Amino acid sequence: MTQLLDGKALATQIQDQLALEIQALTAHGQRPPGLAVIMVGDNPASAAYVRNKERACARVGIVSYGKHLSATTPQTEVADLIQQLNQDANVDGILVQLPLPDHLDAVALLHTIDPNKDVDGLHPINLGRLVRGEPGLRSCTPYGVMRLLESANINLVGANAVVVGRSILVGKPMALMLIEANATVTLAHSHTADLPALMRQADILVAAVGRPGMITAADVKPDSVVVDVGINRVEQIDGSARLVGDVDFASVEPVAGAITPVPGGVGPMTVAMLLENTVTSYRLRLGA
Repeated sequence: MTQLLDGKALATQIQDQLALEIQALTAHGQRPPGLAVIMVGDNPASAAYVRNKERACARVGIVSYGKHLSATTPQTEVADLIQQLNQDANVDGILVQLPLPDHLDAVALLHTIDPNKDVDGLHPINLGRLVRGEPGLRSCTPYGVMRLLESANINLVGANAVVVGRSILVGKPMALMLIEANATVTLAHSHTADLPALMRQADILVAAVGRPGMITAADVKPDSVVVDVGINRVEQIDGSARLVGDVDFASVEPVAGAITPVPGGVGPMTVAMLLENTVTSYRLRLGA
């Protein structure tokens, strides 16, 4: 029987544990952790994501410092705000909600964040720490995947892992984390020759390409572990929309040994790891 990797349930457990840790520290007179989320413009999807993060912060006892700027805010003003937050002793984590308006240089702004407050784990210093196997803030989505695999007692040592998608947000750090766990990793992409044949060899298959239902049962090795990072909004005939992954869940579930659903799989874990990174940064600041 296929094992469902329930990210929603695990994320709830992690948040409950974080809430207890924060309660214990604040009970001894410490300030609560602080997370600043910068959103530029009024992208509806971004606004929904930010609301979700702010609700999650409130649930565990993290103070949210929401910074919502107009879509015409210049680069210098956003950079100045980040520098102010870098210096703010009450802020442990800084997150710039992507995507940004076209006139802003997202990479330059991400580089402005203090690496020790970079709770998205995207600063070059934190990515370098990951490459070197050193402690540091990890990219939230692949970190969430690793925690989900660990909680399901999935043995990665010597496993043949294939990551489909090479973005700096998911694919590349995902491959590095799997290597760190002693898996043998292939990072595949749009130019990979005979991708279906490669995927069929995978003991662990991670899909992170942003193409709805791209991976079907014919692409999956029987009893393999299938992790679907994709979150795609697909419009229905009646005009409504539903969220689907990069994996055709209905056809792949009977073949796989374990699989993440969409929604309810990797998505909730991303938010949980954002909170955990914030608390990690907070503890380091307090020396706790």
